Amino acid sequence: MARRAFSIGYGKGQIDFELDDTQLLTDFVPDALNAETDEEKTVIKALAEPIGSLPIPELFSPGDTVAIVTCDITRACPTSVILPPLIQTLNEAGIRDEDITVVFAIGSHHRHTEEEMRMMAGEEIYNRVHTIDSDPEDTVCVGLTSSGTPVNIFSAVAQADRRILIGNIEYHPFAGYTGGGEAILPGVTDWESLEAHQRLMADPFARAGKIDGNPVRRDIEESTDLCGCDHILNVVLDPEGRIAQAFAGDHRKAHRAGCAFLDRHSKVKLPREADIVIASSGGNPYDTSLYQITSSLDMANHAVKQGGIIILAGECADHFGDLAFEDWFDGITSQMALHREFAEGEHPGNPQAAIIVRTLAKADVFLVSDMPDEAVRSAFMNPYHDLDQAIIDAFARTGARARAVVLAKADRYLPEPENNT
Repeated sequence: MARRAFSIGYGKGQIDFELDDTQLLTDFVPDALNAETDEEKTVIKALAEPIGSLPIPELFSPGDTVAIVTCDITRACPTSVILPPLIQTLNEAGIRDEDITVVFAIGSHHRHTEEEMRMMAGEEIYNRVHTIDSDPEDTVCVGLTSSGTPVNIFSAVAQADRRILIGNIEYHPFAGYTGGGEAILPGVTDWESLEAHQRLMADPFARAGKIDGNPVRRDIEESTDLCGCDHILNVVLDPEGRIAQAFAGDHRKAHRAGCAFLDRHSKVKLPREADIVIASSGGNPYDTSLYQITSSLDMANHAVKQGGIIILAGECADHFGDLAFEDWFDGITSQMALHREFAEGEHPGNPQAAIIVRTLAKADVFLVSDMPDEAVRSAFMNPYHDLDQAIIDAFARTGARARAVVLAKADRYLPEPENNT
């Protein structure tokens, strides 16, 4: 019987393991996604050929104040590569540096240090234009979405004459994809908007890779319409974090084009759902906490069958990694209560907790980590510290005919089972 060797990232090292060929459902081989040789030229080309929109020089006028909204430090968006050609394009349209403000959309995350802002914007741009964090305490209400979400926008964004949204396009467990109007909601909104928006996560159509009929994506795009968006500039990154392609223009049409590009390279067909999925985020710096690796858990959930087992390996040296995330589970004593409270909205929305709740409704989770066993059990997962033992136990439970899929960098790709019967 032939054996197959695998290696997955774990912390700053890796874990090696083997499976029999008969235990594998299929090889998980994604399409190659390679960066262009000159990232800046890729951005310039996108700006010159906008999708669903006129070019910036034909939309903007001298004297316009411009808010450029970009990601915070928790996202992999290469803002320092994107900003120079974008601001050069604005300058060529007659927009002065002093009329440009770069806003880092922090959502519910921490404020940045000056050093972090300088790093994200790049030294030259940081010294040329005004750079600030969004502030959830300083917002202007611009309306309500059809779902009833109040659209409270950071005043510096809401009051600018023009708005440009920057982001990178990846799969998002609820919004379908990142990017597009996500820089507005949840990027530069307040807690009231965020809590109302997150309640839509319980909808079964709020899932990765889905736009049409997705209430979370609809809420984002309606919020962007209410706020106003003159242009987006989104990028798709290769596995090394370099720009593979860029998309500029209308916040819906350009974003859709970017999503289609991502799908061509990052949706991977499976013959059916797997009995067991062995997943990893790829090691440090992507697995420092449970908060981080839930995105890999969500991708694994797309590949596993109802009643199957997900083995998720991540060091989680920082344990939960977020106090609000950890507190979400406090006082919940059973999985039944967990699902009820999430469905009824009795707990404040938390995307990472929602991923765990949704996954547990479909599969058991064996978490191979450095977290204390009690902490893992509090999130209703099975604690392990040895991957081989987790694999042995998973196959013992699912039986001799069980088949597994290995997702070595699970958050990078979206599995699509062709036959779920």
